[in-house]
Amino acid sequence: MRITTFLSLLFVLYCVEAGVLLLFMAWSPVWDRAVMQLPLPLLRGLMLHTWFRGAVSGFGLVHLVWGAHDLQALLSRKARAGADV
Repeated sequence: MRITTFLSLLFVLYCVEAGVLLLFMAWSPVWDRAVMQLPLPLLRGLMLHTWFRGAVSGFGLVHLVWGAHDLQALLSRKARAGADV
């Protein structure tokens, strides 16, 4: 396995893990407990607002789509390389 393929797989793995974490973490009770410990009430209110939570989840969705795109590109590149042999 070439180093570029290995790094591409690591990036896809990162995108999937970060995407799932960001997608669901903003709506979990862990998020509420962590945010309630912030010392600034204005920041606490912002991070508990549904708009902000939706933005965090949307960023997670972007990571998932990006990872899927890179995985599809990696697989199609492998298929083309296998067909050329």
